[in-house]
Amino acid sequence: MDKIIIIGGGVIGLSTGWQLLRKGFDVEIIERGEAGKSAGWASAGMLAPEAELGFEEIELFRLCKKSFDLYPEFIEELEEDSGIHVHIDKSGSLMVGLDRDDNERLRRIYVFREEVKMPVTWLTGSEARELEPLLSPKCSGAIWIAEDAQVDNREMLNALKIAIINKGGKITEYTKVDSVIIENNKIKGVNTEKGIVYGDGAIVSAGAWSKQINGIPEELKPPVRPVKGQIISLKMDENYKLQHMVRAPDVYILPKHDGRIILGASSEEMGFDINPTAGEIYKLLERGWEAMPSIYDLPIISIDVGLRPGSRDHEPIIGGCGIDGLFFATGHFRHGILLTPVTAYELSGQISTGIESKTLENFQLSRFFKEQKI
Repeated sequence: MDKIIIIGGGVIGLSTGWQLLRKGFDVEIIERGEAGKSAGWASAGMLAPEAELGFEEIELFRLCKKSFDLYPEFIEELEEDSGIHVHIDKSGSLMVGLDRDDNERLRRIYVFREEVKMPVTWLTGSEARELEPLLSPKCSGAIWIAEDAQVDNREMLNALKIAIINKGGKITEYTKVDSVIIENNKIKGVNTEKGIVYGDGAIVSAGAWSKQINGIPEELKPPVRPVKGQIISLKMDENYKLQHMVRAPDVYILPKHDGRIILGASSEEMGFDINPTAGEIYKLLERGWEAMPSIYDLPIISIDVGLRPGSRDHEPIIGGCGIDGLFFATGHFRHGILLTPVTAYELSGQISTGIESKTLENFQLSRFFKEQKI
């Protein structure tokens, strides 16, 4: 397998393509819009596996934690290949409660995380405000997660594009892939609106559009849908120096090194609509203000909207499917930035060696078709 075509130039497609180039493959990434300007751009860049874990998501947590641990190596390689410094902030995060009900919910979360041996600390409201003075006086308790971090996702996306070009890869933008070409159960290339691109393998990493790629047998199309997310960027002033990532009920608030504060994010089943809406922006601002009243006077810099690829079980789909040369890397939902290193390393390794990744065994497409042989 010499040439790999990657359908989709978001963070997953770019990072996997870059790693394949490092392994000696010829790579072309085909993106329907501008590469790097999809869901990963409209993201906060949080690297917080402990904070993201749900009560029934142990396997997903393990994948997120492995990816988190790979980040230093990933960023070091990326900076080397791109010449761009990518900021990582390791200042930790707070999960805060604002009333008795919040506290009870946080206590359950805290006990669960302690049971699975996560490094978390319970704080009273006053202890939380001592750590982060800008928290509301209503803060009634918090979980402190010292290991949590964040990356500048936009710097990372720009660095990935430059690294790909530096390594001899090709990025074709504003070009829609209509279908894959399969002959005798093997990938031969893809049909685009501008013509055929031939290749020995193809990775469907088209995010929310992954299910719309034609030519894939219906029973093998990934069950992925768009989940709309809106975020707000505020301008931090000299009197408002937020130090840590904060998760309050239905909102997160985090500082960026360039002076922005990010409030996010909505989660909406609105199809492919990418318009910001007054109602969701109002809710984010209200929830953010309840947790940190001093955001009230901060200027709004921008509102960004992204379409996250949500699978049926909200876990990623990474790996092959029984058709020679056809792979998937999609469905990362809220975890695309966090899961970037493990997806890129493991999938490129699987393609390079021909050996299925044990790390990815619980995230195969086949889990949705257990009664069908694929």
